[in-house]
Amino acid sequence: MLQRIQTIFLILAAASMVVAIFFPVWQGVDSGVVYKLFPLHFSTTDEEGMKTLYFPYSITAILMLAAATIAIMEVRRFDNRILQIKMGTLNSLIMMGVMISCVLFANRLTEEHPSGWTYGPALYLSFAGVTFNWLAIRFIRRDEKLVRDSDRIR
Repeated sequence: MLQRIQTIFLILAAASMVVAIFFPVWQGVDSGVVYKLFPLHFSTTDEEGMKTLYFPYSITAILMLAAATIAIMEVRRFDNRILQIKMGTLNSLIMMGVMISCVLFANRLTEEHPSGWTYGPALYLSFAGVTFNWLAIRFIRRDEKLVRDSDRIR
């Protein structure tokens, strides 16, 4: 049901989670060494080459994929608004886990490398995903209230 605004918001939430996997959360340069934190890995590039660490940084990507999957499942359950609200609430919790892991990992790297760092687009995309999910839940609740009020009038 693409004509409903909450469907658009859920698709945007899922897309922001999937797209954020490919962008860095945090970037830093310290004395010729380039550090990049992606949701899937942390890479260090220097004269010797590139080194990559996957654990524990891949937890963020796993949570992002789980949030995108739940958002798509939520779109497909347009016939059961109560279940959609429950799934949206679960998705909000998972997206909060994404944001917390992004911020914790980025802050830890900022303390280790205090000069020449910036936040990447993935951090902002995760905040946008939470906002889209929250708006979708709000419009789903509005639809449910409208249906209940119309049933009461009959």
